[in-house]
Amino acid sequence: MNQIKIFSPATVANVSCGFDCLGFAVNDLGDTMTFRKTPSKEIKILDIKGAELPYDINKNVASAVVIKMLEKYPADFGIEISIEKGYSPGSGLGSSAASAAGAAVALNELLNKPFTPLELTKFAMHGEKVACGSEIADNVAAAIFGGFILVQQYEPLSIVKIPVPKELMLVAIHPQVKVRTKEARDVLPKKIPLSDAVAQWANVGGLISGLYSENYDIIASSLKDIIIEPTRKHLIPYFDQVKKAAIEAGALNAGISGSGPTIFALCKGEENAKNVYKAIEDSYKEKNIDFTMVYSKINTQGVKILEKN
Repeated sequence: MNQIKIFSPATVANVSCGFDCLGFAVNDLGDTMTFRKTPSKEIKILDIKGAELPYDINKNVASAVVIKMLEKYPADFGIEISIEKGYSPGSGLGSSAASAAGAAVALNELLNKPFTPLELTKFAMHGEKVACGSEIADNVAAAIFGGFILVQQYEPLSIVKIPVPKELMLVAIHPQVKVRTKEARDVLPKKIPLSDAVAQWANVGGLISGLYSENYDIIASSLKDIIIEPTRKHLIPYFDQVKKAAIEAGALNAGISGSGPTIFALCKGEENAKNVYKAIEDSYKEKNIDFTMVYSKINTQGVKILEKN
């Protein structure tokens, strides 16, 4: 194999109650990336479409992951990378994670699969460090494993893949405003009342139980964030209005994707999802803020190989 083209999905992290430990992959939104072997051992980014990202191979997430992997598993070839971003960085939908995870999976294929999905997640976490300074796993693990994932622990890294109920759908809105990850981190509470912590732990357990049992009532009642969302929602214009509209239209519940500004809603069935889509869209019209919408199934596969030759 000399060349591979992949699709790397967008992801929703935190999933309301699961701050920094839960995430899932989006089926119909992501990046398309091509990796080609070259006779030289040079790593080079040929083309970037859809976003302004660095061509410096040490600063670009995809090439940084390739470099890290080739340090561990040297090859007698170089790599040329082309990136087509399907959505904008800073959306709260794991943009850097899509690039990092896609690079890890693609290079692993070109190397004849020496690494496990867990090892690929570790390499992709290095890309997250390049992007935002922290080796976080929730987005990249969701992109690599597909479906819902739980980051059970970091030392040693343990990822648990969680079943996806058949009728579960995603609707999301991305207001075109900037919410910087550092800003979103700075507003987090330094101390949490024990009663709030207990309620949040119960919600995480309930959500995972609901996903395993396909109990949509438990999923709906567990998709609550009483710790992070109250401190971050003021960073997202009209958050409460969007969430209210989504729930009234039939969404199981709604919350902040990652650190925002994207607001996500989970729904049971396509008909509900269509109603929620329209309600969210209508709630944001005439607000003088541009926005994009997402309507998608949950991606259960993770990074997909589109072509290889």
